[in-house]
Amino acid sequence: MTTDPTDPDRAPDPERPDHPVPDVTPAEPNSPTVPDVPPGPDIPDVTPSDPEPEVEPSPSVPDVTPAEGGVRAPSIEEVTGYTEGGVPTFDAVRDKIEKRLGTAMGAEELARETEPARTLEEEFEDRKKAAADKLAEIRRSMTS
Repeated sequence: MTTDPTDPDRAPDPERPDHPVPDVTPAEPNSPTVPDVPPGPDIPDVTPSDPEPEVEPSPSVPDVTPAEGGVRAPSIEEVTGYTEGGVPTFDAVRDKIEKRLGTAMGAEELARETEPARTLEEEFEDRKKAAADKLAEIRRSMTS
């Protein structure tokens, strides 16, 4: 064998192929195939006539405006709400409690507006009035 790479009789070296080999595992004989998808229509690049509006940062996003000397990157605690040791920060705990409180208050408000809740409220008021009437009757019978 010769070592000349231009020799047509040389055996191919599997470690150094002549042509780039795609990194693809060959399909098995009974495996399904994916049909070729025809190319879509050419869509020209068009610049928008109206520039996109500036989006103001939300108050929950940490301040990353340039300070004296450079940009301040947010700390890991500001981004995740946890310290590097895995302990939640005070702000993260307060936000979680406020979120749960708001959810509970909203659920209670929605529950009061349903028909069964209004019926229970009316029944409670009727029983309360009946109890007050019975108490007044007992008091009258004790004084006579």
